[in-house]
Amino acid sequence: MRPRSQHQFSLLQASENHPGLAKLLTQHRDSSARLKAIQPLIPAALRPFVKSGPLEDGAWCLMLTNNTTAAKLRQLLPAFEAQLRVSGLEVSSIRLKVSRPQ
Repeated sequence: MRPRSQHQFSLLQASENHPGLAKLLTQHRDSSARLKAIQPLIPAALRPFVKSGPLEDGAWCLMLTNNTTAAKLRQLLPAFEAQLRVSGLEVSSIRLKVSRPQ
C-alpha cells in the first residue's frame, strides 16, 4: 500500500496547473461572463432554456433547448452583440444551437 501524498489539491488547483484544463476553465469562465452580461436582455420566460456554450476564436455559442427559444433569440442577436461590446466582452459572432436536454 502506498503512503498518501501530503500534498492534496482541489480540482480547481489541479486544473489551473494543467495547461489543457486551464484553457478549458478559462473558456468556461469567459463564456459564462458573456451569458451573465446578456441575461437581462433575455425574456425571463426563456432564461431557463438558455445555457452558455463554447467560446472559440471569438465565436460564441448559446445552447438552447428548443426551436421557439432559438427563433426569439435570433431576433435579439444584434442587442446581445451591442451589450457585449459595451461590457468589453466582444465576440466576432454568436451562434445558436438547439440541443435536446438529457
